[in-house]
Amino acid sequence: MNQNKSYFFQSWLIVVIAIASFIGFKSFLPKKLFPDSTANSKNVVVDSLMLEAVAESGNLSEEDTLTNKTISFVSNPLGIKFSSEKFEQYKGYQYLIPFFEKLYQLEVNKKGKARIAYFGDSMTDGDMIVQDVRTQFQSIFGGEGVGFVNITSESAGSRGSIIHEFSPNWKAQSYLKTKSPLRSFGVNGSVFFAKDTANPTWVKYKAGRNRFSTSLNTPTLFYGSSKNKKGSLRQIFGKDTVYKKLNTNSMLNTTQVAGDVKNVKVNFINADSIPFYGFNFDNGKGIHVDNFSSRGNSGLPLGSLNVDLMNAFQQKLGYDLIILQFGTNVLNYGSLNYSWYERKMTSVVNHVKECFPGAAILIITTADKATKYDMQMKSDSAVSPLVMAQKRYAVKSEAGLVNLYTLMGGDGSMVKWVENVPAKANKDYTHFNHRGAKEIAQLIYKQIDTGYQEYKKLRALAKKKAKPKAVVSDTVPVINDTLNE
Repeated sequence: MNQNKSYFFQSWLIVVIAIASFIGFKSFLPKKLFPDSTANSKNVVVDSLMLEAVAESGNLSEEDTLTNKTISFVSNPLGIKFSSEKFEQYKGYQYLIPFFEKLYQLEVNKKGKARIAYFGDSMTDGDMIVQDVRTQFQSIFGGEGVGFVNITSESAGSRGSIIHEFSPNWKAQSYLKTKSPLRSFGVNGSVFFAKDTANPTWVKYKAGRNRFSTSLNTPTLFYGSSKNKKGSLRQIFGKDTVYKKLNTNSMLNTTQVAGDVKNVKVNFINADSIPFYGFNFDNGKGIHVDNFSSRGNSGLPLGSLNVDLMNAFQQKLGYDLIILQFGTNVLNYGSLNYSWYERKMTSVVNHVKECFPGAAILIITTADKATKYDMQMKSDSAVSPLVMAQKRYAVKSEAGLVNLYTLMGGDGSMVKWVENVPAKANKDYTHFNHRGAKEIAQLIYKQIDTGYQEYKKLRALAKKKAKPKAVVSDTVPVINDTLNE
């Protein structure tokens, strides 16, 4: 019994000494005691280009010439010019004017159509955020359909805007992991090949329940060129089996497989060596938003898109706005100096402009992210400098900007979103849940709409200044018809 008491007091003595030691050495310990939470680690992989860029960056830095600068804009051909902006409040609406004009024609004159390519990382996985942005636009400007969808997708199971299934015998190559693909990547950053085996190769889509997406509008397959002229598609409609030959002569080809339907299943026959990209679903009018999310994407892989093939996609799909929402996977890799990322993404944005001529570019910064410091969850120290780098490359590449970090509340906001009742973000303190994603979409749409409303006022003012004036002469009067539809 005495021996047990001795062990008991020895154990307590060890605990007391350990606590005293921790308190004594606490001031010497690093503030960041734990690595970032990996509760959702399956969504946070990193593309190979990002890792290479970090390894090459070293101590690269460049002088900051923008922080205290006022950005002035040059008026566009219609004479429309937004007011100058200080760097701190930069939004760059001036560079979104071509897109705003498309919205104007849709809203006021009920003419034309518009399309958005929304590139992102795991923040938009499963159509999160994007599906609500799409709904916001389509509720005002018209349009039906979920847009472009991959042949296969790692997030198919978590996407509710469309039900997506596929056979396991597809070979997929992504610009996140493959430097030298068998064929050029599609607009979605992927290319797919049907591996003909004893089992059939197929894809199946079913309309989801989201507003404006309750039907699969004119399902159309996009695929590339090939020497294989025997490929075909097989579909079963009731008791009938229909075959459609694949025309692989052009760099980019399309085949419509049905009209508006609730679900569609397509079998690929003798289709080996043909590069497939995905199916497009839209009703051909209003506005459409394609979600090109890739887990682990830093944004840098967009620089590997083939310009000629992207020009072909632009010819067929006609993008008016390219949204780039990245940053989640760029945080916490070495120093807090993101000049290397700023420089490389400036180049990427200019490459994207070359890929999709005529399209405006909108940069969405990283959201807030929380990390444990001194036993407390706080905004990660890397967030603010990364946002500054993203803002700088938006200015340098003449793109619009949505500062998502500021919109959601700035410093400490992710902790509030996680601890909110009900919660609006996951316990990894990085990703939003469905409730939060919907609110983020509303914030993004509201800023775009604010710029659009201001554009309409500036347009009306420019039109008023250019009011037609009759010229007195002995001939037929000459009318100045600038800005008149």
